[in-house]
Amino acid sequence: MQKHLLTVPVRYDGRMTLVQLIILAVVQGLAELLPVSSSAHVIVAEKLLGLDPSSPQMTLVLVMLHTGTMFAVIAYFWNAWRNTYFESESQTRSFVVNAVWATFLTMLIGYPTIMLIQKMAWKGAPASQIEDLFGRLDIVGAALFAAGVIIIAAGLKEVRQRVSAAADVARNPELNLRQAGWIGAIQGLCLPFRGFSRSGATISTGLLAGASRIRTERFSFALAVILTPPVVGRELLRLLKASHVAAAAGHPIDLHSVLLRALLGAVFAFLAGLLALKWLSNWLENGRWYLFGIYCLVASAVVLYLHHLGY
Repeated sequence: MQKHLLTVPVRYDGRMTLVQLIILAVVQGLAELLPVSSSAHVIVAEKLLGLDPSSPQMTLVLVMLHTGTMFAVIAYFWNAWRNTYFESESQTRSFVVNAVWATFLTMLIGYPTIMLIQKMAWKGAPASQIEDLFGRLDIVGAALFAAGVIIIAAGLKEVRQRVSAAADVARNPELNLRQAGWIGAIQGLCLPFRGFSRSGATISTGLLAGASRIRTERFSFALAVILTPPVVGRELLRLLKASHVAAAAGHPIDLHSVLLRALLGAVFAFLAGLLALKWLSNWLENGRWYLFGIYCLVASAVVLYLHHLGY
């Protein structure tokens, strides 16, 4: 008997209960901003809750949850960004150059990597099957393990240096172009692999490149805000296409009712995101960054076990 026959997942009929929505929103809000990979946690949560992540309804919900966490990032970091990047013309110019360079490298590395993996893995397969590839729990588990190793390495380096928060900023007040480039490059590698935490990998890369903790954190989440709108836009286009196909097949989707639930989910994701950012900042600034890496290793083992069970 094959593994996937050992378990019987709940059939998803397009409806989501309020409890399921709140659980998914809290998982998304916490895991999106903590360095533990939101994709990995959301995929596992969806499977355990019996939800279908490929359905148009779920696409809209996840788009709104991502939007909620993006606004949490803006609300949490706005004053810090204003003081760091916009107090003077030179600060703004330096930030813009670093952000453009990092984002360019993200696109240069990320999207060709996605296309290469698609071509090598399932040549000629439909896009939906390609999305399933990146959602496989064995790949998610491996990516979680890789993220955990990078976070632990960066965290232990910070523990050995034992630099206070004030001294941390003083020793390296601004990111240089090399450090921003490394952060952007590793962010590109995060795009195709669900489980390879974007925040965990980018912040850890900045730390390993010698950047200060606080500056790296602020820059990493600034890049997240830059990257989120195109990702949300792409998902919305997929949703509209799926809705047209469903309508043509005689099974129209009631997007209005789904949207109301998705907006409620965005509120919970926003609140959970604020909590996650406070947690992340506290551990990063107090030398406990490596603990997130240990969590990723444990989560990797759990995800691989769930894959073994047939999820």
